[in-house]
Amino acid sequence: MNTKREKIVKWILIAISVIFFLVMLVLPLFEVIYRALKDGWETYKSALTAEYTISALKVTLIATIFALIVNTFFGVIASWLITKFDFKGKNILSTLIDIPFSISPVIAGLAFIMTFGRSGWAKPIVDWVNETLGTDISLVFSVPGVVLATIFVTFPFISREVIPILNAQGKDEEEAAAMMGASGFTIFRKITFPHIKWGLLYGMILCAARAFGEFGAVYAVSKARGKTFTLPLEIDALYMAGSVDSITQAFAVSSLLVGMAVIVLVLKNIVEYRGKKKSNI
Repeated sequence: MNTKREKIVKWILIAISVIFFLVMLVLPLFEVIYRALKDGWETYKSALTAEYTISALKVTLIATIFALIVNTFFGVIASWLITKFDFKGKNILSTLIDIPFSISPVIAGLAFIMTFGRSGWAKPIVDWVNETLGTDISLVFSVPGVVLATIFVTFPFISREVIPILNAQGKDEEEAAAMMGASGFTIFRKITFPHIKWGLLYGMILCAARAFGEFGAVYAVSKARGKTFTLPLEIDALYMAGSVDSITQAFAVSSLLVGMAVIVLVLKNIVEYRGKKKSNI
């Protein structure tokens, strides 16, 4: 009797889960693809090759690539520092890594404006650098501002994947290698990196996925459509225009992000599979 009841409960839970995922995830994505293609391939193609769309795609890719490079470098350094060394303020540093998770991205964007904007405390420093180097760098309402905002909101993803792996690894292997005379870089390359490579790659995939879809922080520091807009901002601009054509274009551009999400999902599953397979060997 209990076995029969357990089976009924199991199938009820499965049905609820399937319905939830269909209604909340699968059907909306299919709706995006349907609305994007309903006016024909030519309309879809013209929306994807529009000047504003190409510009938004370029800015999105630039922000994502820089976020991956910067966050991978500093994420690994922070993870190694937290897990391999003991120092005062270690818990504070570990907490600071999670700040982007705990505050609104819009607030992060506004913080950059108040720091590097026209009335920000760091504006004189930026002006001095421009005068000294003969450059015209602007850290808000520009592509560098979009990059900074993207780096901020995506920073924790790599660290939070690498730190648990390094904690589980311990320090014995590195300490033994150091006693045998191995340099710090050799220890990292030969011992540490092989342990973290799948977790690092997984964190990079999550970082890229978050960067592709970031809206709030980028919206705060962005300025001009066709110059600093990313794909999410371009989709919002097209949809808010309100015309039938612009709404169709918004869904067409949205399909780009859906395609990116599918690619990221496939890569995520591959990395998870390879990581689990490696850990079982």
